[in-house]
Amino acid sequence: MIRVFDFVFSLVGLLFGFPVLLVLTLIGLFDTRSPIFRQVRVGRHQKPFTLFKFRTMRVDTASVATHLASSASITRFGHFLRKTKLDELPQLWNVLKGDMSLVGPRPGLFNQEELTAERAKRGVFDVRPGITGLAQVSEIDMSTPALLAETDQKMIKSLTLVDYFKYIFMTVAGKGAGDRVVNR
Repeated sequence: MIRVFDFVFSLVGLLFGFPVLLVLTLIGLFDTRSPIFRQVRVGRHQKPFTLFKFRTMRVDTASVATHLASSASITRFGHFLRKTKLDELPQLWNVLKGDMSLVGPRPGLFNQEELTAERAKRGVFDVRPGITGLAQVSEIDMSTPALLAETDQKMIKSLTLVDYFKYIFMTVAGKGAGDRVVNR
């Protein structure tokens, strides 16, 4: 049932959001010359998939978890995208393809070994990763792997259709700050 909602909402979001996606892409071209960010992430059953986002950091920024990146790497336009969460819009393509869900555990990087191990212990990889979820609206990010995996497990075990819509609404309404970036 949730996959049906994911498919419909992502398709509608991409169709109606196309003008916004186009404008953000054009601005991103001027900002970094490479507006779409692609990164291989850990997906369902620990299979790799390519995640799409709007680029918020300089092109030469190391491919590490956000909490390990320097805030000096974030562009001015990138700050705006992160604050408004518009950087996440291209992930609707990942949802449409079935790599992700709108609601689920945020997909980590393969080099985040502690997080991957904690999630594997708790069965978190049995579900599709998501754009948002309980951890995100609770402001728990990847800098605390055990707590994040525990929160993901709690969400998975108790997720209802009401929760699905609640997490989406809370995210759109601005709840949750996303992954922290260290001021360096």
